[in-house]
Amino acid sequence: MERLAAYLSCLRQMQEEGSHTASSNEIGRRVGSNAAQVRKDLSYLGQFGRPGVGYDLPALARRISEVLGLSPGHRVVVVGIGSLGRALSLYHGFRREGFDICGLFDDDPAKQGRKLAGLEILPVEDLARRSAELKAHMGIIAVPAPAAQSVAEALATAGVTCILNFAPIRLDLPERVVVRNVDLTQELAMLSYYLKSRRP
Repeated sequence: MERLAAYLSCLRQMQEEGSHTASSNEIGRRVGSNAAQVRKDLSYLGQFGRPGVGYDLPALARRISEVLGLSPGHRVVVVGIGSLGRALSLYHGFRREGFDICGLFDDDPAKQGRKLAGLEILPVEDLARRSAELKAHMGIIAVPAPAAQSVAEALATAGVTCILNFAPIRLDLPERVVVRNVDLTQELAMLSYYLKSRRP
């Protein structure tokens, strides 16, 4: 599934560049894989490639979107409108891929009532009620670690079943809630290791 998501992003970019077809070699090069792996993965989706011509990018992108469940679109709320939350809220790529940011929440009274990306920033205490009203099934948590668990619980209570967590803490939630953790500091630490290992 992670490779399919990478392929989809690659296909979207190639279409924006004006391409209508691409070879497995080109797709593999762009996503950091190899042509054999690309052909194997995409063979499970049906026949989209032709020898000497390549893959039909629009048709393949539609099929991958269907497999990933992106076709109907998903409503997403963002909790924590600091620097990271603000950047995520303004990112246009989400809507292009079928993710509709429909609600913004923050506990800072100075931010509440203001508008960002056409949406009013709402109080966190209204999260459970308003998130349910918005029919959001995905949530992005961009709050400090001490507040993340209570925010996650409020999202789960409101019916959110998938959470992207940027807070540096592991969340304790029911099994029905899928959580993907993104620890930016940890990712930079890994890059630091690779940088050090490649120095002479």
